[in-house]
Amino acid sequence: MSLTKEQEELYKKTMDEAKLQFENIDTEMEQEIQKTREILAGLQASKKHFQQIYEATANLLGIEVEVENDGQGEDDEAETDDDKGEKKQSSSKNPEEAQEKSS
Repeated sequence: MSLTKEQEELYKKTMDEAKLQFENIDTEMEQEIQKTREILAGLQASKKHFQQIYEATANLLGIEVEVENDGQGEDDEAETDDDKGEKKQSSSKNPEEAQEKSS
């Protein structure tokens, strides 16, 4: 099956447009990745600040808390549900300890 001149031009035009869109997607993906990195950096900074506030206020109240060692946020993703459960259980003891100390 051979193509007519018009069909061949249409397909070449379609191919060129598809190639242009294909190349532009890489640029758009990079831009979106960069935006996400910036948002993540802001959230990590907020987490660090709130952790400092939390630890400082606990220290002022004389409450001993477990300090979460933050390995630049990458280790948090590897944390299993069991680890989270253990942390929640150990941190839930702290308010009880605080009530016992204040009584």
